[in-house]
Formats: sequence, structure tokens, C-alpha cells
Amino acid sequence: MAINAERRTNPQVIPQADRLRFARFLADLLDRRFTIPGTSIRIGLDPILGFIPGVGDLLANLTGSLILVIAAQLGVPKIALARMGINIGINTILGAVPIFGDIISIWYRSNVRNMELLERYLARQSRRVELTDWMFVIGLIVGLLVLMGGLVVVAILLFKQLLSLL
Repeated sequence: MAINAERRTNPQVIPQADRLRFARFLADLLDRRFTIPGTSIRIGLDPILGFIPGVGDLLANLTGSLILVIAAQLGVPKIALARMGINIGINTILGAVPIFGDIISIWYRSNVRNMELLERYLARQSRRVELTDWMFVIGLIVGLLVLMGGLVVVAILLFKQLLSLL
């Protein structure tokens, strides 16, 4: 009854329950809506869209980003939003690799992970951030820096090899 009164006074307001329902729907649709026949493996539109060159992964990740937007609207702590963004980033980077990325996307399920983070933070009485959240984000940043440094070293070595051939 209160939800209907809230909608009548301000039709722009979307209740928290409706936002959560929509976020759950997106996570399910993108990561586990369908079962591969003859198996127990569940997939969503994310790996299926990944087979469309160029736009498939972009479309899936932009759609999955709506869960992040909903989390921000519901006041989830910034560190949790960072974790959710990193999950989307990992899915985007891995999904860019043809076929392999789509297989990894079936396993990684970034949208379901983000939905679990959202529900975990909304279920708490206190919105305190745990040490494990910070450790996760810092660990990923360090790992990405090491990876980028390794790529720079490999690029320099390949460039030197190329120059020595000339």
C-alpha cells in the first residue's frame, strides 16, 4: 500500500524492492537463464552475445553495468562498488578473447557475483566495509600493475629483437 502511495505522489520514484527485482532479473538473464541441453551447465546471454564480434561483449557489459548503477542508487559503499566495477572489468577483458572469453564468462559470472555483493551489503544493518573487500581490490590493482609491467617488458624485448633483425 505504501509503495502505491509513494508512486502516486512521485511517479519517478522506483521502490528499492523493484530495483532489486530488476537487478536479480538482469543477473539471471545475463549469467544463468538457460541450461545447455544434456548438461547441468547454466548460461546466460552474456556468453551468447559474446559471439557477436565487437558489439556483443559491449552490449552484455553495458547491460550488466546497470546492476552497478542500481547498487550506487541504493547507497552501497564505494569499496563494494569498486569490487563490482572490477568484476565487470575482468569480464570485459576476458570476454574480449574470442571463444576462450565466452567460456570463461560462463564460469566467472560477473553479474551474479555483483548481485551477491549488492544483496550482502543491503542485508547488513551496518554498512561497514570488511577488510577482505579492501584486500581484494588492492590485490587486483597490484596484480594488474604487475601484469601491465610484464606486458611492457615483453613489448620492449620484442622491439629489441625486431631492431636486431634489421
